[in-house]
Amino acid sequence: MVNTLWLVKRPADFPEADLINDDDIIVLIQDAVLRLPSKKNWVACEEDVIARNVKVPQENLVSYEYIINLIEKAQKVVVW
Repeated sequence: MVNTLWLVKRPADFPEADLINDDDIIVLIQDAVLRLPSKKNWVACEEDVIARNVKVPQENLVSYEYIINLIEKAQKVVVW
């Protein structure tokens, strides 16, 4: 289960590391895919990665459909 889902839209807008718990997930969308986080629990929107021609590990790529599924299952969603 996902406690908090962090939707990050811009590369400069990453939440502070001490705000993120082990059962949280960071989802990079839009321009946030231009900067990868140092935390381990993150994924990036594949469509946004392709549109910006950025290299992201394949295991971290997810679709918008998958992101919607995460939003529905998360206890709390924070758009950062």
